[in-house]
Amino acid sequence: MESSESIISYLTQEEAGEIDELLMGPVGFSLDQLMELAGLSVASAIAEVYRSNEYNHVLVICGPGNNGGDGLVAARHLHHFGYKSCICYPKQTSKPIYARLVTQLESMSVPFLSIENLPQELSNFDILVDAIFGFSFKGNPRPPFDDVIRKLVSLKDHYQEHPKSPVVVSIDIPSGWHVEDGDTSGEGIKPDMLVSLTAPKLCAKKFCGPHHFLGGRFVPLSIMQKYKLQLPPYPGTCMCVRIGKAPISPKFREKTVESDPFVQFQKWHDNAVEVGVKEPNTMALSTATKDGKPYVNSISSRMVSLKKVDQGGFVWCSNYGSRKGREISENPHASLLFYWNALNRQVRVEGFVQKVSEEESEEYFCGRPREIQIAPAVSKQSTVVLGREVLIQQCKELEEKYPQGSMMIPRPKHWGGYRLIPEAIEFWQGDESSVQMRLRYYSQVTDGRKDWKIVQ
Repeated sequence: MESSESIISYLTQEEAGEIDELLMGPVGFSLDQLMELAGLSVASAIAEVYRSNEYNHVLVICGPGNNGGDGLVAARHLHHFGYKSCICYPKQTSKPIYARLVTQLESMSVPFLSIENLPQELSNFDILVDAIFGFSFKGNPRPPFDDVIRKLVSLKDHYQEHPKSPVVVSIDIPSGWHVEDGDTSGEGIKPDMLVSLTAPKLCAKKFCGPHHFLGGRFVPLSIMQKYKLQLPPYPGTCMCVRIGKAPISPKFREKTVESDPFVQFQKWHDNAVEVGVKEPNTMALSTATKDGKPYVNSISSRMVSLKKVDQGGFVWCSNYGSRKGREISENPHASLLFYWNALNRQVRVEGFVQKVSEEESEEYFCGRPREIQIAPAVSKQSTVVLGREVLIQQCKELEEKYPQGSMMIPRPKHWGGYRLIPEAIEFWQGDESSVQMRLRYYSQVTDGRKDWKIVQ
């Protein structure tokens, strides 16, 4: 997602109200149209930063007004994006526009939780969406929302020692903040992400979290000219745009690195996920023939996806009969390369490769979506095919052979997992000064025990 570093306009409460009236008056939008676009923007921003395979369980807390409606729409889109959404909507209204949103969510079996049934510490969720109060709210929050806001406030203190605490996403205004002056008490919600709608409100200047997005791609040129709005352009077909740069992790210091390279890798991988790196699990796998000489057809590289990393090594899945599979069978030495451009970081892993157990391969295959199970069953990687149509027909025949809901697609014997067991792991950090930082971990055995030596 592109970011904007140009001058940004911020709206007062009065200006925000006037623009809303224009949008739903002379411009011709209906309230449900604006809610739909706003909610989609919020869901898109969340999906841009917090991937569903890392942050899957979402609780959307909806207030009684339009901000709550935006939250209901966002929950629906998040459900379609693959997240497991739950909704807390204490003050439901009978107005048709909101009732229809509730009906849509209920038809998709998205659960609604009462205030009484909310977990005390909200620790069962990965993402908490604050859709309680918008820019028109004035005064102090009243029950039951005052207690919910206190829970959101207490999250940072309670989970500060945890490796991954629930993240808070606020829609337009962090609930309880003054729309212009921000968190005047200093004791309000500290969201990790703020999704401003239409244009940022003045309080957004006080937002200090890592992710600020603008959403609501519906402001016409006439309104932008009338209010002299300076807003970042939306890239391509995106429904949201980042305001400011993605956060960059602290500089890599040798004295702060972990003694265990797997722990260090997990920290860097978590950083990549947090700043919204696209496909942070993607890695380049390089293999070689038995000779391993730099001649044509003796060394090859390709992109694969990391499935798991632990003290045993780095795991991915592939076709055992592919070129990489054949090269690994005759020369088990290989290397992996991760590159996270937004952080100017890369990690190179060198070692030897072995197949994972049949049980582990079966687990990976069964965990794949059905449509992705079909491809490896018919694909013969690194071989000549008669045409794409042939593969499509074979996929169709396999679907018919194993109807959905009646039979599971069996794992092909030629498909399974590989594990690279590292002998060396190198961490590289770029720097604006062009003085790069590199730390290399070497595996060594001392008194029969494996440990790691670090060199710069």
